Amino acid sequence: MAKRDYYKLLGVSREATEDDLKKAYRKLAMKYHPDRNQGDKEAEARFKELNEAYDVLKDGEKRAAYDRFGHAAFEQGGGGGGGGGNPFGAGFEDIFEEMFGRFGGGQRGGGRRQASGRGADLRTMVEIGLEEAFSGTKKTVRVPSSVSCEACNGSGAEAGSTAAQTCPTCQGAGKVRAQQGFFLIERTCPTCSGAGRIIKNPCKVCQGAGRVQRDRTLNVSIPAGVEDGTRIRLAGEGEAGLRGAPAGDLYVDISVKAHPIFQRDGANIFVRVPLRMTQAALGAQVEVPSIDGGRSRVTIPAGTQAGDQFRLRSKGFSVLRSTVRGDMFVQVSVETPQNLSTRQRKLLEQFEAEASKGGRTSPEAEGFFAKVAAFWDGLGR
Repeated sequence: MAKRDYYKLLGVSREATEDDLKKAYRKLAMKYHPDRNQGDKEAEARFKELNEAYDVLKDGEKRAAYDRFGHAAFEQGGGGGGGGGNPFGAGFEDIFEEMFGRFGGGQRGGGRRQASGRGADLRTMVEIGLEEAFSGTKKTVRVPSSVSCEACNGSGAEAGSTAAQTCPTCQGAGKVRAQQGFFLIERTCPTCSGAGRIIKNPCKVCQGAGRVQRDRTLNVSIPAGVEDGTRIRLAGEGEAGLRGAPAGDLYVDISVKAHPIFQRDGANIFVRVPLRMTQAALGAQVEVPSIDGGRSRVTIPAGTQAGDQFRLRSKGFSVLRSTVRGDMFVQVSVETPQNLSTRQRKLLEQFEAEASKGGRTSPEAEGFFAKVAAFWDGLGR
């Protein structure tokens, strides 16, 4: 079946920024995550498609190749990206290095090119609450991936048969060279598909690949102080490599849910506390919660205004991998009374009548309207 356009899969335009891609991916990954769609093969397939699309588009070089050549950029030389090696395909990478890497004095990607047959890196997402982000937690994730075949111990050869032999076409290099015009191009060996070895009697369980598809369950430790968008790397927990090659890595993206009371800004915590008009005017004491589950009593002085903040030191988040804690800020909002009784209304009318005589009960309002009057006087109105 033909692959779908990566941009359409993520629901973004071709001009989408890196942030646009990340937001779109995270939203759809949460929707189709296998943990939320137990037994739904269609959702699982969609989740894999989303991972594949985001892997390409988030990388500048891969995205440029995809924009120019489409899916063909990852299929040249028969290498493809499904085996966990170079997702461009060997032919594209070798052309790139032949033209730029060797003449430019370096290797693309800072010399981190994947070994042939290495397992693909995997990505999953874990959603946690703000309290869990504060204290740290452990989560269980289910990862659909390839694992080493138990029948052949990952060798790809049928038990009791001759092990893999050096490929006679490429002499174990996994690649062959061909001259095209001025260019010397390396491509994946067609005989061994880049493995450098051939198996005469392949394992019947894994068909010689040395790995099989299976879901795995892993425990992920999430440290205290983790922020939304943090990525945790689990080395060697990705897909198994081909025929005993090294496994890829698993990347766990952390998503922190919004909290009904607290808002986080780095290591600091903000909580909005609505006060009655009388509390703000006369002063009061209010009890507010802290992210660690404790309680703090805050003294509100008489005459407190909407927007005033009160700082509680070391009541915020722990800084990641540190004993330092941020602060908590109590933000005051003053609520205008509603549904007044007749007596309450008369009392307020009496208060307003006295305040309007210049009692200096609202200096900010009086100062503002004095400036307005001066402004109009200056215009002769």
